[in-house]
Amino acid sequence: MTSRVFIVLLLSLVLTACGSAPSWQERQEVHIVRKGETLFSIASRYDRRPSDLARWNRLGDGSLIYPGQVLRISGPNGTSTRSTGNSGTTSKPSTRPLPSIPAQPSPKWDWPTNGRINVEFGAKPGPGTGILINGKIGQPIIAAASGRVVYAGSGLIGYGQLIILKHNDTYLSTYGYTASLLVKEGEEVKKGQRIATMGEGPERKPRLHFEIRRNGEPVNPRRYLPAR
Repeated sequence: MTSRVFIVLLLSLVLTACGSAPSWQERQEVHIVRKGETLFSIASRYDRRPSDLARWNRLGDGSLIYPGQVLRISGPNGTSTRSTGNSGTTSKPSTRPLPSIPAQPSPKWDWPTNGRINVEFGAKPGPGTGILINGKIGQPIIAAASGRVVYAGSGLIGYGQLIILKHNDTYLSTYGYTASLLVKEGEEVKKGQRIATMGEGPERKPRLHFEIRRNGEPVNPRRYLPAR
């Protein structure tokens, strides 16, 4: 990442308060996620609680972080809740509300592949944060909406080979249990573009794990995908 890009990302974290809402500290502590890191390992490095990092960065359950992502490692006005150390005590957690982030509109979605939904949103097997779509080994997986590839690899446990697309600051989509990855991190892709082929999911059956996330929280893709 170039120094210019980093400066732009850092400046984007300096939020101005609206009304009585608190602002983020002007010299905000940040961490840029590296390949192979998890939210737990980052929290341990900075003596933070994983749940606090997830809350401060609006990551939902925190399972989806990706290389290059910029994470705040302190709360509003620089406050922090440290993990329990040798003393067995923790600092008092901040009760200040997080500054609001304007929601960006949802893109127009399309189905990422053909096939019957085998497991609905919130059910198992799999992470339970998306839907599982049946298919055949090697069948095309396409981008459900235009966006940028922010992750492509197998470093996130429970997803197999995974692709994460960022569509805007509000929406992400993920494509798990894929094979033959056809895109790279940082690449811009168009809706309908072929990004991978279907691999083996739970029970060694050909399936695609597909998620849509809004502000880090997984949502039911059926609410966004066209009826069929």
